Amino acid sequence: MASNENGNKPPRLTIIQFVEKYVGLYSGNTFLWEKKGKEWTSTTFEQTRNEAYRIGAGLMALGVQKGEKISLLSEGRNLWVLGELGILYAGAVNVPLSIKLEESNDLLFRIRHSDSKYVMVSAQQLPKIRKILPDLPLVEKVIVLDDLPEYQEKEMPISEIQKMGNDFLQKNWEMFRQRYMSIGPDDYANISYTSGTTADPKGILLTHRNYTANVEQAQSVIGVTPEDRMLIILPLDHCFAHVAGFYTMMSYGASIGTVPAGRTPMEALRNIPMSINELKPTVMLSVPALAKNFKKNIEAGVKAKGPKVEKLYHFALNMAIAYNKEGYNKGGITQFWKKPLLALFDKLIFKSVRQALGGQMKFFVGGGALLDIDLQRYYYAIGIPMYQGYGLSEATPIISANAPAKHILGSSGCVVKPMDIKICDSDGKSLPYGEKGEIVIRGENVMAGYWKNPKATADTVVDGWLHTGDMGYMRDKDFLYVVGRFKSLLISADGEKYSPEGIEESMVENSKYIDQIVLHNSQDPYTIALLVPNKDALKSFVKETAPQLAPDSAEAKKIMLEKLQDEVNSYRKGGANYGAFPERWLPAAVCVLPEPFTEQNHMVNSTMKIVRGKVEKAYEDRMRFAYTPEGKNIVNEMNLSSL
Repeated sequence: MASNENGNKPPRLTIIQFVEKYVGLYSGNTFLWEKKGKEWTSTTFEQTRNEAYRIGAGLMALGVQKGEKISLLSEGRNLWVLGELGILYAGAVNVPLSIKLEESNDLLFRIRHSDSKYVMVSAQQLPKIRKILPDLPLVEKVIVLDDLPEYQEKEMPISEIQKMGNDFLQKNWEMFRQRYMSIGPDDYANISYTSGTTADPKGILLTHRNYTANVEQAQSVIGVTPEDRMLIILPLDHCFAHVAGFYTMMSYGASIGTVPAGRTPMEALRNIPMSINELKPTVMLSVPALAKNFKKNIEAGVKAKGPKVEKLYHFALNMAIAYNKEGYNKGGITQFWKKPLLALFDKLIFKSVRQALGGQMKFFVGGGALLDIDLQRYYYAIGIPMYQGYGLSEATPIISANAPAKHILGSSGCVVKPMDIKICDSDGKSLPYGEKGEIVIRGENVMAGYWKNPKATADTVVDGWLHTGDMGYMRDKDFLYVVGRFKSLLISADGEKYSPEGIEESMVENSKYIDQIVLHNSQDPYTIALLVPNKDALKSFVKETAPQLAPDSAEAKKIMLEKLQDEVNSYRKGGANYGAFPERWLPAAVCVLPEPFTEQNHMVNSTMKIVRGKVEKAYEDRMRFAYTPEGKNIVNEMNLSSL
C-alpha cells in the first residue's frame, strides 16, 4: 500500500465518498451526455449527484433496506449510471445484468441467485422480465426506466420513484444522509456475474473499496483531462466500461456519453458511427472485435476514393508502421529522414482518415481478449493509438494498461500501482522475469469473493492472492505480457502442455478462409481443429480457380476443403508460416463446422470470448470422428456436409 507524505495511508473511500469528493471538485463540469431526439443533452456533476439523491431517497421511500439487491437490466444510458448511483446511495447492492442475455433461464438464474428483491429495467428489456416474473416470487417491484401507457402488476415507472424521492428528501433528509453515511468501504457495491464459461455463472462480489481502489490504481497508468469526452460503446454492465469508463472519467472531471439504444441490436450498432461523428469523443474503450470493425470501415472509405488514394494510403501506412516500431522506441537516427514526410502524410491522408472516428480522438484503451500487434501498429500509424490493457472482473478489473506516457506495443501494459504481482508455475512457485506462468495478483482491487460459492472463492483467492487463470510473463518490474489462458492448456499424449491461443489467433489473422478456430488435445494421439470456414471467401476461390463448377457441387466443396487444408499446412515445413509454432502442436485433423460460434448458440460469451467447453460438448461426435483414419482426411462426408 502506498503512503502519502506524512506516512498515513490514503483514506479507503466508498463510492459515495468518491462521488461527493469529485462533485465537490467539478460541480459545474458536464459528466453525462445523452441524445434526446436530435440533440445531445448534458448533465453536470452536481445534477448527476442530485438525481442520484432523488432515486436513492425514492428507493428508501419504497422500502429498500440497506444491503438488499437490485438487478439492473438496461442499455447504456444516463439512467443506467443514475440508477446505479441511486441504488448505492440507498445502501443497496446493484446486480448489473447483460442485455445480451436472451435466454430466460440465464436471467432467471442471476436474479434468483443474487436474491434480488427489485429489478430496474428499460422498456426495451421489459418483455424478458415479464416472461420470468411468475418464477421470481422474491421480486417485490419492477421499476421501469421509461414512461409507458400502462404497467402490469408489480411494475412502476422510475418517474414515480423520483417523485417519492423529492418528497422523502424534503421530509427525511437526515434519515437519507445517515443511510448513505453508514456505508463502509467493505460493503458490497455490486454482484457482477461472469459470462458463464463454466457450468453456472459465478457472482463476483465487488465492494465499494474495490472500485475506488481500482480507480486510484488506474490513475497510475491512464491520464485524461477534464476537457476529455468518452463515448462508451461497450455495455455498462461490463466491469471494464464500468471502471475505466464511468468512475475513472469521473475522477478526472471528464465526461461520458452513451450510444442511443435503437430498436434492435443492429440499429444500436448503426448508432455507433453516428454517435462518434456527433459527439466527437477524444477517448474510447474498445475490444478486438470493434477494433477490427472500425479498421474495415476506414479501409472501405479509403478504397472508395479510388486506386491512387488507396496506393498512397498504403505507402504512408507502411512507412509509419516501420518508423513507429513498438511505440516506445520509434524513430532513431537511421529513420530521422522519415519524420517530415510522415508529418506531410498525416496532413494529407491520416487527418481525413481520423475523421471517420470524429476527428478528435486521442487514443483508445483496449481491453478484453488479446489485441494482436498488427492491429495496434495500424492504429498507432493513423494517429489514434489503441493502448492495450489487461484485467478481469475479479480484479475490478484493471491490472495493467499501456498509456501515452508509457507504452510498448504488443505488451499488456504497465502494471497498476499499488498492487503486487507475481508469475507462478503450476506448483505455485514464483518465476523470474521473462518466464511464462500464471498471473497472480494481490491488492485492494481483488474481489471479496464469489456470492454463495465459498469453494470457488477458496480456489481462486489464496491468502489474499488472486489466481487469474491467465498465462503471462513480466518483461521487467513494470511491463506485463499476457499470452493466453493458463488453464486452457492442451496436453499431448506424451504429457507436453501447450497454449492453443497463439496458434488459433494466428490462423484466423493470416487466413481469410478461416473465421474461427478452436484446437483440442486432451492427451490424444494428435491435435485436432474445430474450424468455422468463411464460406463466401471459399466460394470466390472456387470461382477464380474452377469457374466451370457450380459452387454447391461436390467437386467445388472438395476444392474448398483442400484449400482449408492448405491454409493449415502453411504452418508446416515449406509453408509461408513455417516455424511460427512447433509442428507437433499443429492440428493433424480438421473438423469443418456448419455454423459459427455465437452468443445465441452459447459458444461465445458476452465479452466475445469463445467458450471452449461448450464448443467441445456440442461437437463431441465430430471430434471422435476426427480421431479415425477416415476423419483424419479433410475430404470426408461430415466436412462436405458442413459446406
